[in-house]
Amino acid sequence: MVNIPNKQIKRRGLSLLLSIILVFCMFGAIIFSVSRKTAREMSNSAIQNLSESLDLIESTIETILRSEAEFQTLIAQEIARVDDPEAYIRAYEKNQTMSKMSLILSGKTEGVSNTGERFTEDSLDFSAGETVMGLPISQSYLNYMGTWSYTMKCPVERDGREIGTLYAEYIYDAVDRSLPEGFYNKQASLYVMDAESQRFVLKPKGMGQRSAGHLNLTDFYRANDIQDPEIRAEVNACLGSGKNILFYHDIRDVQALNYMWSVNGGTIFLVGYVPIQAIQQEGRTVSQNIFIVVASMLAAFFLCILLYYLSWRQQDKLRKEQEAERKLHSQQLAEALQAAQIASESKTTFLSNMSHDIRTPMNAVLGFTTLLSKDAENPAKVREYTQKIMASGQHLLSLINDILDVSKIESGKVVLNLEEFSLNDVISSVDAIIQPMAKARKQDFHLEATGIRHERLIGDETRINQILINLLSNAVKYTPEGGHIRFRIMELKQRSSQYEHIRMEVEDDGYGMTPEYLETIFDAFTRAENSTTNKVQGTGLGMAITKSIVELMGGTIEVFSEVDRGSLFRVDLELRIQEGHADRRFWEQRGISRVLAVDADPESRESIQSLMQDAGIRLDTAAGWEEAAAWLRDNGGDCQIVLLDWETCGLQAARDLRESFSMPILFLAESAAEGMEEALQIKFTGILTKPFFVSAFREKVAQFWADPSEAAAPVPEEDGGLQGLHFLAAEDNEINAEILTELLEIEGASCEIVENGRLAVERFQEAEAGAFDAILMDVQMPVMNGHEAARAIRSLDREDAGRIPIIAMTANAFAEDEKAALDAGMTAHVAKPLNMEHLKSVITQCTKRKEDGS
Repeated sequence: MVNIPNKQIKRRGLSLLLSIILVFCMFGAIIFSVSRKTAREMSNSAIQNLSESLDLIESTIETILRSEAEFQTLIAQEIARVDDPEAYIRAYEKNQTMSKMSLILSGKTEGVSNTGERFTEDSLDFSAGETVMGLPISQSYLNYMGTWSYTMKCPVERDGREIGTLYAEYIYDAVDRSLPEGFYNKQASLYVMDAESQRFVLKPKGMGQRSAGHLNLTDFYRANDIQDPEIRAEVNACLGSGKNILFYHDIRDVQALNYMWSVNGGTIFLVGYVPIQAIQQEGRTVSQNIFIVVASMLAAFFLCILLYYLSWRQQDKLRKEQEAERKLHSQQLAEALQAAQIASESKTTFLSNMSHDIRTPMNAVLGFTTLLSKDAENPAKVREYTQKIMASGQHLLSLINDILDVSKIESGKVVLNLEEFSLNDVISSVDAIIQPMAKARKQDFHLEATGIRHERLIGDETRINQILINLLSNAVKYTPEGGHIRFRIMELKQRSSQYEHIRMEVEDDGYGMTPEYLETIFDAFTRAENSTTNKVQGTGLGMAITKSIVELMGGTIEVFSEVDRGSLFRVDLELRIQEGHADRRFWEQRGISRVLAVDADPESRESIQSLMQDAGIRLDTAAGWEEAAAWLRDNGGDCQIVLLDWETCGLQAARDLRESFSMPILFLAESAAEGMEEALQIKFTGILTKPFFVSAFREKVAQFWADPSEAAAPVPEEDGGLQGLHFLAAEDNEINAEILTELLEIEGASCEIVENGRLAVERFQEAEAGAFDAILMDVQMPVMNGHEAARAIRSLDREDAGRIPIIAMTANAFAEDEKAALDAGMTAHVAKPLNMEHLKSVITQCTKRKEDGS
């Protein structure tokens, strides 16, 4: 009986052992599976790293090519300015990048080189049509030094005329100096191949071992036994399309990942391979460590479990850190490279465009000023010259404003002024500006608004006006006389009940734009270039500003265009709906409970109903005058106002309506509708400009029904201008002070000039009350600036210190500058250069408020 427990113990021990072995095997299988997965993940990560390394090499080479093209363009511009271009070429010294520079003047087939010999283009092959930043680049060749080279050519233009062509020879060895010294521990192989000739033109240092016979792609095929028709077909397709490919193929009995990587759109290719062994090296190391851990578990199972867990956790953390560090490093390199490229290109573009766009109006100003001094005795000439000087000055001012706008937008200093506004006010102000411009060019300008349910929104009304005026003024400028321009505003499906999703479209049938220009239309300083549009003045900044403002508002802008068929700009914005209820009291006080709207367009009728649904008014509709007349007869004329669409009903319908009924009639008409004068002769009629909005409707209704609770508005006095007014002006610039004095004297006013803010405070403090009608204050002045002076005046212990108008006159013209002036206690803000009509208007308003306040 004693042996039974021993047998049981043995059986239990055997079972425990078998259980341990089974668990160990299961755990080993799991660990083996995890190790395989980890190796695969690290292999995929290594392949991704290879792609990123090739992308970085590609970017480096393309940056070198663009830098060479930019440098050659600058040299061509310099040559265009010298008197003897050929002497300039002969004197130009070689450098590490450019081995030879040549020039062929227009009309000649032979030119000069800086190496001394005569030069012709016959030995160069530009037939492939490849370019770098628009400059043709030749097929690669061996130069006179036996070095693989390529040539780019650039036109040399003087005063818009091509006077010659500049050729610059670059060597591939210069590219080698900028490439990394190998990757994958120098086990990877890399060649640079010319796409057209398929010749290997560069073997960078540290990029694997170069085998004999690797002179071109065919030798590469033969030396590495790449004979598979599918692979070769894929490689040929890559050469034709300029795309990148990766494929597996054994190189000298070693499995390898082969690649062909396109550079500069397929001008040259990176060709080579990486042994799979190098790619999977990290994965194998991890697997070996795991198997060592598994073997150690034979000695101490539980201890090995703990050790394996700690080891695996440490390895996983290390791998993630290394991967994150590698990605961060690659990203930082790519971002730094991109930032350098953008900065270089932006600087060149900016200086080039500014030199031209600023000098053009400045040349007109200086030129006509010279003519003005010669023809000072001829009043007709003087008037003509001053008008042209004024026009050039205004163009120069608009250019400066656009540049400053772009600068503030790009630097992130523009802040949206979100306030409640009415769509009716936006459309009315745009119509008031664009309609006269269109009429002057005999164009048809049409406004539409459909589906709008909320008129009052929250947004930056000034910036929205700027977007629309930019788009519509361009439509007017780039549409020939007699053309058609359409401005549509519509509601899209709401994504949120708190926001109105609106779309604004500007469409014309003008000159249109090419597909190539559409790709750069929103870039700064770009304009469509053809014989027609070149006659239109512009800075090339309007579209860049418009797109930036739209995106700042969280919206989108699209453009569709065809040459000679016109363009369509589409802006989508989401604006917060102003919370609140319609003013039903307004309608109740005037006894308006029912309105009849007559319009043949069902969308217009639906839009009116949608906008009026919260006003507490019953709105009936009719599709035509006959239907409306029947409705009026059946209902005994039970409505207080009739809205008649002018195009649908016309003059006769209004006459028929007035013969039977006496309620007011409002004609829904375009602002440029014809024949309205005769219609307005009918009693109790008025015009409501399309599109329909409640606020405009209320204004018209107020003209027919006065609110008894409102006091009669005072009759405005006639504006007497600035005659007899006396001003205190703080201006530190003598020329500006003289101009201001002369302009005010022309208007019959006088002023006293002081040189800084402190003198302005002291002079006002010494003067008797009422001695000055207003203070004109510059902002940037020595001793005490305008803001400090305004605060000091407002703080003086005298009765008129708090109410005398202080008007800021400064070159700081942004919205935040105006706000700073008002915060300092100033009454108004006027930007320099002075617009006298605007200054008169501001002074009149300020002095009027002063009289009302007193």
